[in-house]
Amino acid sequence: MDMWEDSLGGDIREVLFTREKIQEKVDEIGEEIRRDYQGRRVLLVGILNGCFPFMADLARAIRGPMEVDFMSVSSYGGGTQSSGVVRLLKDLNSSIEGRDVLLVEDIIDSGLTARYLMDNLRTRHPASLEVCSLLDKTDARAEEVSIRYVGFKCPLEFVVGYGLDYDGLYRNLPYIGVLKEGVYSRK
Repeated sequence: MDMWEDSLGGDIREVLFTREKIQEKVDEIGEEIRRDYQGRRVLLVGILNGCFPFMADLARAIRGPMEVDFMSVSSYGGGTQSSGVVRLLKDLNSSIEGRDVLLVEDIIDSGLTARYLMDNLRTRHPASLEVCSLLDKTDARAEEVSIRYVGFKCPLEFVVGYGLDYDGLYRNLPYIGVLKEGVYSRK
């Protein structure tokens, strides 16, 4: 057991993706994006709050011209499943018209949030619009979403760490893991 698990009272049942595996995958995705957008300046649009560790590591891994902006939406409230209602909390700071835009998500599960964001961003006339997600929970999909860059397939488990949270906690874990049974009820 490491210091992270000790400080969380042993809340993590299983580590799915280690810090090392995550960094290796982020570096691979960054290199692929750099190649695909060669000669163009891509705009990474991160979806707060969960994307921040992934977005920071991904931006460094791209090693080419890029910019960043952020949006914030809510679809979970304080629970472990999407409510099905997406609310825009923070919009982009600038226009994306004529820009190459890459939407950066920590996880895509039901697809409702990603579908909402893609539909919203398409109305703003970007030159191109693609999705990058660290985790893809395809078995939870209610809306079809085309994801250009995927880090890992994620099982049907509620995961935390590396930006992903439960009730605001666990975002600072350096890995992605599954909470133990009963942790949800200690709110």
